[in-house]
Parts: sequence; structure tokens; C-alpha cells
Amino acid sequence: MAPPPIVTGLSPNEGPPGTRIKIRGENFGGKPSDLIGLTICGMDCLLTAEWKSPNKIIAISGPIKGKGDVIVTTKYGGTGTCNVTFKGYHLATIGPMKESAVWVEETPMYSWGRHSLSPSSFQQEDPLGLSVEETENKISEEDLQAYFPGKCGDIGSQNFSPAWFLLENHQATSFNDLKAGLVYLTRKVQSQKEGQLSFLKANLNSVMDQIDTLVNLREKFEQDASVFGSTPTIKLERAIKESEREARKLFDDVLTRKDRAEKTRNALNVLHRYKFLFCLPCVIERNIKKGDYDIVINDYMRVKNLFDKTEVPIFREALNEVEKRIFELQTKLHKDLQTMPITVEQQKRLIRHLVNLDCPFDAAWDAIKSRWEHINQKFKEIYNFHKSTDKSENTKKQNSASKYTKSQIDVNVVPACVNFTDEICAVTSEIFPDFWKIGLAYFSGELQVKIEAGRQVEYKHMVLTAIEYFSKYVRASIIPNTLDKSERIQYGSLSSLERDEVALYLPELLRSVRSTYSTLIQLDLPNEALDIIAGLLIDLRIHCMSILFQKTCEQIKQLPENWKISFSGKHTGVTDLPLEFLRLIEDVIQIVKESALSAEQRESSLLENPSARKELEKQVDNILSAFYDVLNDLSSTEDYDDCNDSSPVVSQLIGTPVGSHKSGPCHDIPAWENRLLITLSNCMFTKTTVLDHICEKFKETGFTSIETPIKTNRNNLEMLEKSILDKYLEQKSDPLVGTIEPSMYLGRFDWDINITPTDIRPYAKECINNLINVHLEIINVSTNLLDIILIKIVETIAEELYRLMSCVQKFSKEGAQQAMLDLEVLQEIFQDYLSDNAKGHFEEAFAHVPKLEKSDLTLVEDILKQSRVKMKNQILCLRKIK
Repeated sequence: MAPPPIVTGLSPNEGPPGTRIKIRGENFGGKPSDLIGLTICGMDCLLTAEWKSPNKIIAISGPIKGKGDVIVTTKYGGTGTCNVTFKGYHLATIGPMKESAVWVEETPMYSWGRHSLSPSSFQQEDPLGLSVEETENKISEEDLQAYFPGKCGDIGSQNFSPAWFLLENHQATSFNDLKAGLVYLTRKVQSQKEGQLSFLKANLNSVMDQIDTLVNLREKFEQDASVFGSTPTIKLERAIKESEREARKLFDDVLTRKDRAEKTRNALNVLHRYKFLFCLPCVIERNIKKGDYDIVINDYMRVKNLFDKTEVPIFREALNEVEKRIFELQTKLHKDLQTMPITVEQQKRLIRHLVNLDCPFDAAWDAIKSRWEHINQKFKEIYNFHKSTDKSENTKKQNSASKYTKSQIDVNVVPACVNFTDEICAVTSEIFPDFWKIGLAYFSGELQVKIEAGRQVEYKHMVLTAIEYFSKYVRASIIPNTLDKSERIQYGSLSSLERDEVALYLPELLRSVRSTYSTLIQLDLPNEALDIIAGLLIDLRIHCMSILFQKTCEQIKQLPENWKISFSGKHTGVTDLPLEFLRLIEDVIQIVKESALSAEQRESSLLENPSARKELEKQVDNILSAFYDVLNDLSSTEDYDDCNDSSPVVSQLIGTPVGSHKSGPCHDIPAWENRLLITLSNCMFTKTTVLDHICEKFKETGFTSIETPIKTNRNNLEMLEKSILDKYLEQKSDPLVGTIEPSMYLGRFDWDINITPTDIRPYAKECINNLINVHLEIINVSTNLLDIILIKIVETIAEELYRLMSCVQKFSKEGAQQAMLDLEVLQEIFQDYLSDNAKGHFEEAFAHVPKLEKSDLTLVEDILKQSRVKMKNQILCLRKIK
């Protein structure tokens, strides 16, 4: 089911019993329960093994000696293998020649070889009286076993080998020192034997007297037994009792007083001896007032150990008084434990005191519950406070709205829902970590209390509930539309903000929620809890992005047009309107990037969210459509030249607020045709330049799903350009073309005449001058509009000339010369703006004029040359600058 475990490294690889070994390798299991066996040099060490990871185990070596493998056994991998070995060795134990604090023979100490595991470890005294010298070239224990099979160097062992002992401890000792050590050992043994014999020699008479005395006692006892029987003490006992009764009769009063004195003396002795117990209640009260709870606990545990099982009434009564004071202390500490605010360390200290006092309360769990209840209560207090301020703010707003306009109301007053969100974020960051820390201390065993079944599930519910409360309170105050109706009623009914107010405070509120989220992440909360805040943040970011774009959309709708054209700088031929539009979009993109778009710790990219992408496309389309509407309105309003007109459209076009008086003269507003040209120039600039800048700015920021709204708006602008162009042509081209026919036949002119032409006809000059006027009007706005407009006008003129020529019934030779001359002059002057259609119309017009003889054409050429000189300025006006 799984690969067998392999041990590849040990640290250290040798040591005495009790050595802490770090075992490294592979396939040690995925969790502690997978480790089911561990042997070191053949000895089972699973009891001391601690699983750290699939590649690391820590264990304590047992009473092993020699080299061996470290074998790991797992539940799914079975028994493994080992690529390294561990060497165990024992240290010296207490020997018979060593002074010891215990009786070595009667108190055997559990020992592993030469290393004692007892708390008191004694070094063996050298029997030769020499110091044990350490050498670098010490003979190993394996070599000594090979030299002396079945022997050892332990002087207290039956298999003791002197040679082993000397090689192990005196390898570097000189021969003379060894001889001196032998003399020392011999003298020490002889002194022990001589001490026993000298004792017997010095006390021989006393020993003999004791033996004689014992023999005499035995003879006397046998004689008395034969005379008085086997129970001679009965009569003696009776005589003693009779003497005692008679003595009591004589000294009864004396003995009574003596007994009373003895009782008094005993009572005083008891009071003095157990003064600690009888004074303890007062001492406890005094230490409680001083806050010395550790002293109280120590005194209580001491008296508990001494008198807990006593049956003496006075002791029991004193103990009951102590118990009463301790119960009052327990109640006080339990109350202090649950009284907020309190730090986690203070709670831990109180829990430790209550545990040491064996209190009947579940102090640790009560501390957790009090923290959770404090969080909920704090949320409600914050909400109720800001609810009350919200009502007063609404009253002030109503009063101020009745006296002042909206723009005059104090905007420095922060709304209640904003203050509420800031405060609940700050409070959560402050008090929730303490709730989490005390819970971790409880379940990790730090508080040293018994954990009842089901508490982990209940604690997890508390954590999730607190996070859920925080999330829904924030949603109710900022984005109530993400809650259902019942939740909006339950979690808040603070006054909602208008869009402009929301846009002003949303980035800061988003930072507050993110700060709280960062605090919770550092606590290492479960993902289930963090995902609640993550969901709140993604909704807040989408809402922030949407509101900022909506505000920008409203600002775009209110953009005024000042009709002042820029003729120098980077962008010429346009007003400030499209540049202001671009600036607003760049500003909102930057704000959205810094607030909503940036992804911080444990936050996903906003643009990876389908709802965010859909909302982004919608808002981008809205702001682009808003500017399209502005341009469309400017091109659709003609009759607002009256200075006294104060309608919103007029005020917007003029650039003054509604209801205010325009300070400048009326001629500051251009004529209708000029306004169309300016709007057309702005429209073209927006389509060709501004939209590209906007698209590039969005892509630099990371927005990738705006191609569709950009393309849609570009198409709309193209349609608007056509509409404006049609309106302008209707204003300029139609009147211009309409004057050709009346001017052509002015003075009852007829093409069938006999007057030789000397110049072009007045209608042609009028047509040229009218086109020059249009050219001047266009070039005063933007040279980019010349081709678009003049080509259309020239095409219309050419079409009208073709129509008029086709309607002529008869041309005389002179009439044909005049028509040819007029058409040639017009075609030559209009040549830079002739489209293919216009050229076709001129060709068709020429086709309707009868062909002239070569001599007649010479006259036309001569007049044409003269006309070029006369109309030099007109020709230059309509020539494109190369």
C-alpha cells in the first residue's frame, strides 16, 4: 500500500542509554498514528518515539550495548530497512569500594551496564588509589571483549578481569605507580581484617561476662518456673493494680488538677504547634486583598495535604473556615476571569490559580465563552451607538437641507455607517486575536485542563459565527444589497450613503477591512473562516470598482464645453472636453488599481472573477456611452443662443451653473455651424486618439475585458461623426449648392447667346468664394476636417453642375465656350478636393457641352490663363499645403 520506510541518517550515531536520537529517512508515514514500531539495536523504543514528519522521527535510546540497526515500522509500509547503525555503550556504576549515600547491597539501583539512570550518579573509586587517566588511544570495548571473552572490567562482577580493568583504566600508568597501587590495596584489605580481630581481643572479658549472665538468667528462670508455675506475673499484676487504686484514693484531687493542667498545657501546645492552621483564614483574607494569590494557593495546598483526612473536630472546623475563604476566592477569580476587558496572560494566570485551587468551574472554557460573548456584545454596542448617531445626523441633514442647498451642506461630517465600519474593523482586529489565542492554549494543553468531548466542534462554531457576524455587519453598512431582507433587518438599518459619498469613503473602508483580514491571516485561522472574509473582500472590491466608475460616469455627464479650441501643443484642433474626459478616466483607473484591483495577501485577482469582469465591461461601457451622450447633446442643440436661457442644457453648454448669471458676453458661444465643427473635431479626436489612450491605460493596469465596449463606442462615434457631418453639410452644402442655379441664370442669361466670353460667370466666382468661406470656417477649427467636409461639398457642387448642364436645351458656340471655361476653372480650383464621384460628375458635365473647334478652344485657354492670374489668391486658399 505504501513504500517501506528507509533510515538514512542518525544524529548522533552513538551514545549511552537515554540518548536523544534524530532519525532521518523516507516513508515514515503521513501522520503520527502511522508509526507503529521502532527498534534501536533490537530494543523496542516506540514508547519514546515522537513522529515529526514523513522524513523525521525523534526517539530516546534504551539500555543497549554495542552496534545495531534502527528499524522503523509503519502502518501501510510495513517493516523498513536501515542504511546506518547506532552504537550504544554504558558508563561506570557505583562499586563496592565507593562511598555512597545509600546502602548499595540492600537498595539495588536500576542500572543499564555502567550507566546509572538514578538521580544520583556516583563515580567509582579506583581500588588502587590511583587517578583514572584518559588517553586518546583508548582500547575500544569491542577489542577488550575479543581479548577477554566472557569477562568484564566491573570490579563488582563475578566475571571481573584484572587485566581488562588495567587496560581500560590504567593503560598509561607506569609500572612503579601500579606497584604502589598494589601496596595500597593490600594495606587496605589488611586493615579491614585487623580491625575485627583487635575489637574481639580488646573486649574479651566483657564478652565472657555477657555469656555467664545469660547462663545464670536461664537457670533462675527454670527454678522460678518450677516453684511459681509458668505464669508468675499474675499475682504481681494484681498487686500493682491494688496499689494503683489505693494511690488514686490518696492523690485523686492532685491527679484531677494535674489532668486539667495537662489538658491546658496540651491545648496551648496544640495552638502553638498548629498556629499555621488556625491563623490561615485571616492570612488568606489579607493575601487576597493584596492580590498574592500564589501565596494563598501554596498555603492552602500545604494545609490540605496536612489536615485533609483529619478527624479532629477542631482541626476540621478550622479547615472548614479555610475552605469557605477558598470558595469565596474561587468565586472572585472566576468572576474576574469573565470580566472584560482582560488580557490573555491575565486569563491564563487566573485559570492556573483556579485549577490549582481545584475549583468546581470549567474555568478555561468559561474564559473562551466570555471572550466570544464579549465579541458579540461589542458588535451590538458599536451598532447601537452608531444607530443613535445616525438618527441625529439625519435630523441635522433634514434641517440643513431646508435652509441650504445640497452643495452648502457640511461634507466634513463622516456618515454613521462609515464610522461604524471603521470601528468594527478596529475592534475585531483588537479583540478577536485574544479569543483565538485563549482557544489555542485550551486545546493545545497549555492550560492543563481536561478537554471535554465536543468542545472543538463548539469552539469552531464560535469562531465561524464571530467571523460571520463581522462580515454581515460590514455588508449591512456598505453593501446591503448582498444580504437578504431578513439579514438586513437583523444586522443593521443604518442610513445608506449616496453614490458620491460612497465613492469618497470606499477605498478607505476597503483598507480597513483588509487590515482586519491581514490580522486574521496572521492568526493562522482555518480556511473556512478566512474564506468568509475573502468573500466579503471580493464583493467590496467589485462594489468599490463599480461605484468609482459610476461616480466618474456622473462627472462625465456634467462635463462643460467652453468651445475654446487649442491651436498649439500636443493636441490641436480640439477643446478641453475630450482631454477632461481622458483625465477623468485615467484618474479613476489609477484609483481602482490602487484600491480594488490590487490583490493583497490571500486575495485572488479581481479580474479572474466572472462577476467582476462582467461589472467592469458594464461600467466601461457606461462611461464611454456617457461621453458619447455629451457629444451627441452638443451636436443636437441648436437654439440656445439666448443669454437669458437658464435651462440645464444651456447652462451646461455655456459652462455656468444652473441658476447663475453668465458674466461673459453672448458672442463667447460660437455659431451653430462652428459648434458642429468643434463637436465633430472632438468626436474624431476621441475616436482616433482618446479611445486608444483609454484602451492602452486599461491594459497597462491589467484590465483585459474592455475590447467590446471600446469597439462599440468607436462604432457609435463613427455614427455620430456621420450625423454631425450631415447636419453641417445640411447647413453649408445645401445653401451653397442652392445658389448656383439662380446665380447661373441671373439677368435672364441663356447658354444660346452670341456674346463672346471674357471671364468666368459670376455664379462660378460665387461658388468659389462660398467654398473658401467654408474652408476658412473649417480651418479655424481643425485642418483634419477639410478633406472630410470639402470633398463632400465639392462632390455636391459637381453633381449640381452636371444636372444643370444636362438640363440646357441648346448651346451656341459662345455658350459652349462659356460653359467649358466655367467648368475648367471650377475643376482646376477644386482639384485638391475632387473625389472619384466628383471627377465623374465633371466629366459628365463636360460631355453635355458641345465640342469646340481648335480655334474656339484657344480662346478658352487664353481666358483660363487670365483667370488663373486674377484668382491667384482664391486658388492658393483652396490648395493643400504639402
